[in-house]
Amino acid sequence: MLYDTLIKPILFQLDPERAHHLAETVLTSSLASPLLACQIPAVRYPADFFDCDLAGIPLRNPIGLAAGFDKNAVMYRDLARLGFGFVEIGTVTAKEQVGNPRPRLFRLPRDQALINRMGFNNHGAEKVAGRLAGPAGLLPLGGNIGKSKVTPLEEAVDDYLFSFRKLKPFVDYFVVNVSSPNTPNLRQLQEREPLQALLQALSDENHDPKLPLFLKIAPDLNQAQLEDIVAVVEETGVAGVIATNTTIERGGLRTAAAKVTQIGAGGLSGKPVGARATEVVTFLRRNLPAETALVGVGGIFDGADAYQKVRAGAATLQIYTGLVYGGPGTVIRLLNELYGLMARDGFKRYSEAVGADLA
Repeated sequence: MLYDTLIKPILFQLDPERAHHLAETVLTSSLASPLLACQIPAVRYPADFFDCDLAGIPLRNPIGLAAGFDKNAVMYRDLARLGFGFVEIGTVTAKEQVGNPRPRLFRLPRDQALINRMGFNNHGAEKVAGRLAGPAGLLPLGGNIGKSKVTPLEEAVDDYLFSFRKLKPFVDYFVVNVSSPNTPNLRQLQEREPLQALLQALSDENHDPKLPLFLKIAPDLNQAQLEDIVAVVEETGVAGVIATNTTIERGGLRTAAAKVTQIGAGGLSGKPVGARATEVVTFLRRNLPAETALVGVGGIFDGADAYQKVRAGAATLQIYTGLVYGGPGTVIRLLNELYGLMARDGFKRYSEAVGADLA
């Protein structure tokens, strides 16, 4: 593919954030449609093989775009061209914020990874809602919401509620992000009592219509914390969990330790988080009620990566770093490879493989 031989080498010479903005320009330009089209492989699976749902929302396939790629709802109408089954915007905060100082996004090519400390840079809930009020996109749309940096933890509930109310008319589901490592003290909201208060407040607000509400968690939670997550999810009745966000761990990287130290703080995504994310998916699927939806994300670059999370119990998946490294053909390539693996193992439909390793 042209992306691997020409486009990616050029993009990877640029600062990662600048490259992202260039990709955004290309993706949203009608003039670039022929270039994008020639980068997407032919579909090699039956039309209805991947039919599934996300907490009751029908999907054409289980591969979604994770939050962070389209923070301000600029690209979501165009992402259907890449083959996604659903798209998530954000993270959106109640207040507009510029995020952390640059540089704040870094590539680790030897590890097929990224480190980011973006800091929830976004235009704020009111402006994003105004953008969403335009023509609807073709795909189910999720709204990922987080806490504004300047908002004290004790006022976090009202902060999330503001964003929830602004975005609710325009999205199909919500994700409560309490797991980014780049907003000071945010991960304290994953502790049982504050998390329960936050999710209960959002659940009480969530009516007419009631939308699926998801919780996004970190891969760095220990056993006791994961058990608390399970209890809170059951007690508050949220629709599902997204597992997982980025990690603050740095163990086992191929990138030189001096470079990793120089980069400094931030959330690590990509291949290095894949195994831990799958472990968390497995734990949650074994311990959550069957009706609780589970989205697997972290380290998905090819069909084999996706297959691991599906067999571990994730009925839907999300990608971000894999898209950065794999380019516009990533989604269809993943689905083709995933279909090949499932057909090899005798599955007639995608849904038959979900949780196969837990039987």
